Amino acid sequence: MNRPLVIAHRGASAYAPENTMSAIKKAVQLGSDGIEIDVQLSKDGHVVVIHDTTVNRTSNGNGKVSSMTLEQLKTLDFGSWFSKEFKNEPICTLEEVFDYLKDWDGLINVEIKKEWFQFNSIEKRVVELIDKFDIRNKIIVSSFSTLSLLTIKRLDKDIPTGILYSSPAKEFILLAKLFKIDAIHPWYKDVTKDMKEAAVKGNIKIHTYTVDDVVEMKKLAKLGVNGIITNIPDVALKALNNL
Repeated sequence: MNRPLVIAHRGASAYAPENTMSAIKKAVQLGSDGIEIDVQLSKDGHVVVIHDTTVNRTSNGNGKVSSMTLEQLKTLDFGSWFSKEFKNEPICTLEEVFDYLKDWDGLINVEIKKEWFQFNSIEKRVVELIDKFDIRNKIIVSSFSTLSLLTIKRLDKDIPTGILYSSPAKEFILLAKLFKIDAIHPWYKDVTKDMKEAAVKGNIKIHTYTVDDVVEMKKLAKLGVNGIITNIPDVALKALNNL
């Protein structure tokens, strides 16, 4: 049995502050097969790596990411909330991440975060950066926004995409087939044997999130998922390499 890819969620976010270069470097160091990060657009059009629409939870600042320039975001401390060891950890840009990972041979999962009815040029900027670093062969762009994924496909049909969702709806496999989306990214508790069979028939991969329980990891591996997104990639690798 081929084990699933172990994809570090927001970097190795159990060991370093999520979506920072420290978490990304830790994920590489631990031997992760892939790294998942979240991206949004700053006020001045830079693709920055952060999950929330505001900086409040993961920095010492306040306010919306979209209302701050990159220069303003770079003045904030994105590490101290996690531990003193990471004091003054700056926000990173997608460009900085791609530059760091350009010679790494793992999968980079870029998740586009968008609020409903938010219209900006983030998809265009992400595609431009993928082009700049010529890393199309190790990228998957995912989002809860079908519109974002369709925009990516319109800009470059060869960039792999994955649709995220948190309900056990088989319609998402039909949606993926209809829109030529390459993978589904369901919540791990929603993954079933039927879903796996339907995905195989549609030539669609399953990358499931966010799995930190070893028993669940093994169960999902036996079901045949293609990737497991986890905060603890070292634990996952140890568990799945012994199957």
